[in-house]
Amino acid sequence: MREITPREVETIVHEGKPANIIDVRETNEVAEGKIPGAVNIPLGLVEFRMNELDKSQEYIMVCRSGGRSGRACQFLENQGYKVINMNGGMLAWEGKTE
Repeated sequence: MREITPREVETIVHEGKPANIIDVRETNEVAEGKIPGAVNIPLGLVEFRMNELDKSQEYIMVCRSGGRSGRACQFLENQGYKVINMNGGMLAWEGKTE
C-alpha cells in the first residue's frame, strides 16, 4: 500500500494542486474539522459509494490515525482504484481544517 505523510498532503493543499482527498471518518468526527476540500465517505459506506469514484483518478485516504483509511485503501485497491493512505491520519495533521 502506498503512503503519504500529512506534511506532503498539506503541501499539495497549500499549493492548490489538484487532489482527491477522501475522509473515511464518521460524520461526527469530520464535523470537528477536515482537510480543506476533502470529501467524507465513512468507512462503512465506501463499498456502497465507490461508484462515485473514478478509477482513472488517484485518491488520498484519510481517517483519525491511519487504520481505517488503510482498510479503505486495501478494499479499494482490490477493486482496481488508485489510492494512497495518509499515515498518522488527522492526529498527525498540522495544517488548516474546515
